[in-house]
Amino acid sequence: MSALTVTGLRVSYGAVAVLHEVALDVRPGEIVSVIGGNGAGKTTLLKTIAGVLRPVSGRITADGLDITGRPSWWVARHGIALVPEGRGVFGDQSVRDNLRLGALARSSGRDAGTLRSDLDAALALFPALAEKLELPAASLSGGQQQMLAVARGLMARPRLMLLDEPSLGLAPILVREIFAAIQRLREQGVTILLVEQMAAQALALADRAFVLERGRITLEGSAEVVGRNPAVLEAYLGRRSSAPSS
Repeated sequence: MSALTVTGLRVSYGAVAVLHEVALDVRPGEIVSVIGGNGAGKTTLLKTIAGVLRPVSGRITADGLDITGRPSWWVARHGIALVPEGRGVFGDQSVRDNLRLGALARSSGRDAGTLRSDLDAALALFPALAEKLELPAASLSGGQQQMLAVARGLMARPRLMLLDEPSLGLAPILVREIFAAIQRLREQGVTILLVEQMAAQALALADRAFVLERGRITLEGSAEVVGRNPAVLEAYLGRRSSAPSS
């Protein structure tokens, strides 16, 4: 059974269609990347899976459970955490309180001992946050805010994390740190659907990949095969291929 299955998904903003019959799946324990240019519909896809947006038609199932059109709080309670583009941290709240807010999404395990254990686990993933727990989130650097956003999502104890552009606006050294943390999350058993414009890094991390262009899936396969596709090489990796893709 897939951790996530999307079939025939259509999403519109008013009269403007954004996603057209999108279909993809994520298997338990995988990292699956969705790459594509600005305006391709990547963020819309994640928001629809997370229940922030309602589809016009199509079906979304998680571990066999139909979650299509369910509200975002319900989706979060059933083990799916969205880490949004732009981080979305609460700047006037402390780092500790931001992390505690992440735990509100889960349906169980909110006693003090469990919360403390999960907080320790989140800080082990991002040690830079440990010495800033009492500071307002607005005082953190951009990279630290991204770490906080991922750690807050982890506090929900998700089976599936939806990561929307986690590298956005970060220096290369911080991008490497964030991607290393994503790899460690997978090693801890978290399944990940990653939307990312830094295609080379996303494909290097992923097991499988989908290319989303103008609201349609145009290519899918193993990350290695997708990364060798001539159109992907030219459009997203900035180089040409002299050999045909396999």
